[in-house]
Amino acid sequence: MNSEQEKKWSDFGFRKVSEEEKTVLVKGVFRSVAERYDLMNDLMSFGMHRLWKDFAVFHSGVRKGHAVLDVAAGSGDLSHRFIKRVGNEGSVVSVDISHPMLKKGKDRMIDKGIIKNIAYVLSNAENLPFADEQFDCISIGFGLRNVTRIQSALCSMFQVLRPGGRILVLEFSKPSFKVLSHLYDRYSFSIIPRIGRAVTGDEISYRYLVESIRRHPDQERLKKMMVDAGFEDVEYRNLTGGIVALHVGFRY
Repeated sequence: MNSEQEKKWSDFGFRKVSEEEKTVLVKGVFRSVAERYDLMNDLMSFGMHRLWKDFAVFHSGVRKGHAVLDVAAGSGDLSHRFIKRVGNEGSVVSVDISHPMLKKGKDRMIDKGIIKNIAYVLSNAENLPFADEQFDCISIGFGLRNVTRIQSALCSMFQVLRPGGRILVLEFSKPSFKVLSHLYDRYSFSIIPRIGRAVTGDEISYRYLVESIRRHPDQERLKKMMVDAGFEDVEYRNLTGGIVALHVGFRY
């Protein structure tokens, strides 16, 4: 068997690349978009991403004193919401594979005066560097589709979640209605890359991000993957007609 046959392959948008190459390419995407990431989120979603994240945190069960792990934390939107919930007795750890995104999240927290009870860790979601059963809640918001080995990441998150804890997976998914799906496709492929080009000068990265949504497991498939990783009572709620879905699971 030659080296090409031995390679394990993954989707980078609509392209097939080796698993090692995808990790490098994803880092490159977020290095490129980090500076205007938050502005682009507002423009692309018409501000809806804020409501989706509020909905996720509302269903997190997080309260004062809890330890929360925010995976693929990016610029810290979910981490910021959680730090207000856990209070002085709790803690939040923000994890991301991209150093520029992690730094942006940390800088935003400092600008808001948040310097206590939060830590920042540069790490791949597939091999989280934490002790087993350490966190009361784990979140990953709009980051799972960028992970090279999704099943490995889910298993890693299960391992560091405490019994009784819950996981929140907030991610773009499959629209529930054909008409909405058609309109969403037209907007995604025709408009979003152009916005990316105008605002960040990087159309290619935003074309990848649109394509990555189409390659991500749909609601039912992701639910099965979470169950296979060990999570129980896994359910999902469609938001904005299934454009986004929140999956919630527990470890007992």
